[in-house]
Amino acid sequence: MHELTICEALLERIASERDTRHFARVQRIRLEIGRLSCLDPDTLRYAFGIISRETFLEHAVLDIDQPPGRAVCLDCGAEVEITSRQDDCPACKGGRLKTVGGDGMRFVEMEVV
Repeated sequence: MHELTICEALLERIASERDTRHFARVQRIRLEIGRLSCLDPDTLRYAFGIISRETFLEHAVLDIDQPPGRAVCLDCGAEVEITSRQDDCPACKGGRLKTVGGDGMRFVEMEVV
C-alpha cells in the first residue's frame, strides 16, 4: 500500500512546515489526485487516518479533488478528456494518446491554527 508511504511523506512535509511557521494543528488539507494516477483516494484517506493518530494532524479533514485525465491524440492533435490510459480518442477513434494531465498528485493547500 503505497498510500501509507505517501501519507508518511505528507506528515513529514507538514511537520517541517510546522517547525518553520509554528502553528498548533492542521484543520484541513486539500490534495489533488488525478483520476489516472495510481492512487486510490479512499485508501489514502484510510492511511491518513492511521498516520495522523495522536499527532497535530489527528482531526484534520483531508479533501481530495480528482481532476479528469487529459491526453493529446497523436493522430488528430485533439486534446481530450479520458477516463483510462486505454481509451481511444473520442474525436477520431485513434488509439495513440499521450497523457498530459490528471495522472499526478499535488498538495494544494492547508488550513492551520
